[in-house]
Amino acid sequence: MTTEARHALVTGAARGIGLMVAQRLLQQGCRVTLMGRNVQALQQAAQQLKPLGQVGYVAGDVGSAENVAVAFAKAREQFGAIDILVNNAGQAVSERFDRLKEEAWHSMLSVNLTGTFHCIQAALPDMLANKWGRIVNVASTAGLQGYAYVSAYCAAKHGVVGLTRSLALEVAKKGITVNAVCPGYTETDLVRDALDNIMKKTGMTLDEARAKLAQSNPQGRLVQPEEVADAVAWLCQSGASAVNGQSIPVDGGEVMVG
Repeated sequence: MTTEARHALVTGAARGIGLMVAQRLLQQGCRVTLMGRNVQALQQAAQQLKPLGQVGYVAGDVGSAENVAVAFAKAREQFGAIDILVNNAGQAVSERFDRLKEEAWHSMLSVNLTGTFHCIQAALPDMLANKWGRIVNVASTAGLQGYAYVSAYCAAKHGVVGLTRSLALEVAKKGITVNAVCPGYTETDLVRDALDNIMKKTGMTLDEARAKLAQSNPQGRLVQPEEVADAVAWLCQSGASAVNGQSIPVDGGEVMVG
């Protein structure tokens, strides 16, 4: 089943999970707009994906409503109304709560939660007008349970899950679904930063640090970006129209939602 001719906008799309999501959606027949902050990285990603189909890019900071409005307008100029929105942009900071600076707290909320809010508000009018839409928020297992030393990140991702569930009910009869995918530790730059932090603080080798993170996954490994992208791409298909308001862990069984 394909999502042929749909226009999908993916945030945080220059690398990692976002890049793989864009690839999967192109393979399903979508026209894809990549969004991120680094123009050079976006250009490289677009060039890499170009053989797969129609792909463009727009630069902007999801934490800024003005940036998002301008970027989404440019995306519409190229590929028309936005049918599919994948909110993947995110960042994480690891710190003891009593040492967490207010600036870091606000930064986590701005990118991970408020950015999701801005992008949905910008894309939703298109979906309501066309009576069809798919919104997939890339949250985290940190949106389903707590983890020590990442309180701001957990708070933001729990907020994303709550937003997903609430909005899904509002648009359930309008041809639009809203879901979240919640990856466990995934082989991305965010996790590589976490590995560097573990090695710096504990003196572990890279292999030891990887094993420590993988302990939480019953499969004993890190999740791969392609596995997360496959879940996202499925939720964007017409065949997933009955799946709404769900937060789906992609984590080898670490968190079981029931």
